[in-house]
Amino acid sequence: MSKIDKNAVMSIGYVLYVLTARCGGKDNGCIINVVAQLTDNPLQMMISVNKANLTHGMIMGTGRFNVSLLTEETPMKVISHFGFQSGRNVDKFENCEVEKRASNGILYVPKYTNAYISGKVVSTTDLGTHTLFVAEITEAVKLSDAPSLTYAYYQKNIKPSVSANAANDEIKVTKWVCKVCGYVYEGENIPDDFVCPWCKHGKSDFEQI
Repeated sequence: MSKIDKNAVMSIGYVLYVLTARCGGKDNGCIINVVAQLTDNPLQMMISVNKANLTHGMIMGTGRFNVSLLTEETPMKVISHFGFQSGRNVDKFENCEVEKRASNGILYVPKYTNAYISGKVVSTTDLGTHTLFVAEITEAVKLSDAPSLTYAYYQKNIKPSVSANAANDEIKVTKWVCKVCGYVYEGENIPDDFVCPWCKHGKSDFEQI
C-alpha cells in the first residue's frame, strides 16, 4: 500500500500572500499559500482558496481579487490579523495605516509586500474543501525588491513556537498543537472533523504536547 507522509507533503515550497476582495461595499482579506502563473499568452494565474473563508464567497460573487505578495519583513501581527480571524466578525481594514486600491477598486496591502497582482476569474474548479480559481491577470505592480515570504522562512523565523516549558507545566487537560500554525487545542481527543480555526488544517496535522 502506498504511504503518504504529511511531512513530505509539507516540504512543497510555498509563499505566503494576502488575498483581498470587495463585495457589496465590504472589503476583506485572508492568507493563502497557493498562487501560480499558469500561462504567458494569455497571461493567467491560479489561486486555491478554502471555502470556509469569507473572501472565497466574495470572489465567487464578483470574480475579482488582488494578491499581495508578503515579504520576509512581515511581522506575525499581519499574518495573525489576516489569517487567524474571520472577516465575518471583524473589519480587517478598519485600522489600516494606509489604504490603497488597485485599478479594479479592490484594496491591496502596500506595507510588507513586494508586489500586488489583480485577477479576473475565468474559470473555477471545485476541489472539495477548496476552490481553484483560474484568472486573467489584469494588473501587476512591483512595489519593492524585498524577498518574498516563503512558508519555510515563516516557520523558522516568524511563527510563534509552543512554549518550551509546556512539557514541564502541570497540564490538567490534554493539549494538541497544530504543526502548521501553532494553534493549541485542549481536550482528551480531537474530533475527526475538527478544522484548525487559524489555518484550516485538519486533525491529522495536530500532535499531542
